[in-house]
Amino acid sequence: MSLAELLVSHPFPDDAPLLHTHDRSVTAGAARRDARATAGRLRAAGIEPGKLVAVQFPNGPDLVTAMFGVWLAGGVFVPVNWRAPEAEVARAVSTVGAAALVRPDDTRLLEGASGCDPDVAFVQWTSGTTGDAKAVLHTHSAYLELLDRVLGELRPTRRAREEPPAPNLIPVSLALNAGLYNVLFGLRAGAALVIMERFETGAFAELIRRFGIRSTVLPPAAITMLTDDQTVVDLHPLRYVRSITAPLPPASARRFADRFGVVVLNGYGQAEIGEVIGWTAADAREHPEKLGAAGRPHPGVEIKVVAEDGGVVSDGAVGELTVRPPRMASRYLGGGELADRLDADGYLRTGDLARVDDDGFVWIEGRAGDVINRGGNKVLPDQVEDVLRSAPGVRDAAVVGAPDARLGEVPVAFVVGGAGHHALEDWCRDYLVAYKVPVAFRPVDCIPRNEAGKVVRRELLALTRDTPPAGAVHAVRRWIEANV
Repeated sequence: MSLAELLVSHPFPDDAPLLHTHDRSVTAGAARRDARATAGRLRAAGIEPGKLVAVQFPNGPDLVTAMFGVWLAGGVFVPVNWRAPEAEVARAVSTVGAAALVRPDDTRLLEGASGCDPDVAFVQWTSGTTGDAKAVLHTHSAYLELLDRVLGELRPTRRAREEPPAPNLIPVSLALNAGLYNVLFGLRAGAALVIMERFETGAFAELIRRFGIRSTVLPPAAITMLTDDQTVVDLHPLRYVRSITAPLPPASARRFADRFGVVVLNGYGQAEIGEVIGWTAADAREHPEKLGAAGRPHPGVEIKVVAEDGGVVSDGAVGELTVRPPRMASRYLGGGELADRLDADGYLRTGDLARVDDDGFVWIEGRAGDVINRGGNKVLPDQVEDVLRSAPGVRDAAVVGAPDARLGEVPVAFVVGGAGHHALEDWCRDYLVAYKVPVAFRPVDCIPRNEAGKVVRRELLALTRDTPPAGAVHAVRRWIEANV
């Protein structure tokens, strides 16, 4: 079965509205006709099955129908961010060897086209927080298995099966893994889609009310924007939000839940494996004390937490999370082998630190490569950042390890807002052991993040070259207090 069937065989009749934006609706019949028309143009242009087709459209129904048109033509869909500059577009299509670039009212054939196995459906890009983003190939069969694996947990009641599901609201770019996943998830569930061209707090609240949406997804930045926007009075009838694309600080989740009475649930996945850990409504009801965890593995997903020496850790200890789902991406395109990240038993090394509690809930503790080794003491940046974000006036924070001649690395904090170095150091000392307290607090206008909302730490590391040695900041402060 091809993912194209999610539109072609969608249960909505031709005259039923299927794709919505804030000011436009497209019926199922019109969406199917547009997709078939795109497929016809691609075939007429010489696009053969297995060829990669880059698509650059703004978020909306036309992007959805263009994607399905690529699949109906037998091609491989390559999403390109609508706001990407020409140099980035050129780099993306060159990396994958795309045969064509499709834009509104324009289909451009390209040279040097690669080909893929007929089962390959689309490219997803890794987040690129530690280097260049990689192109991950996903197959029709594996992604359908992923969708059905997650949907199978929902176990709808008889009444729910007799009524059409609520529309699936997509508040993020379809060029992101989370946006594409939620489009396909909604269509596989037989639902309509509500697509935001860009996230705006007022428009989001209005769409929630208009379409009666009770559950949706949001990236951490959007959750913070809604919490801080005093013009958004309520989000009724919304009950659940799943945080996506980047880790959500527990303090941010609590603020949002307290303000709107909406339960915030985390989840976990990667471009290579899709969503593998998450929450059910039953877990949310029965384990409110676990909110902040990523959830529990989906059916069929096996996990291990391993130490640096490769041994499996237990008793809630922290180690690297490894995952073995029933299916995963086939390979990277344009360099690098996915098999290089698999252990002898076929578990994928995620690069994320995690622990598993006695009830099987997985708690993500940060990236293994981000851990700061301060003279043998391990500092998890996520933990320090969570403390900083809870400080009065702090709107955002990120912590990186700066080189230090004596200790190897020391934590340095970059902070948006707050009361200054002296107050932030005191705040951290109230909540953290001494070796986790940053040696410097750098004020910045914003934290560099990629489009998925993840901190791009390499940009911050470049700013740490003139960081004082460990202990210097504290010593200077004490000298000033004693002598000035």
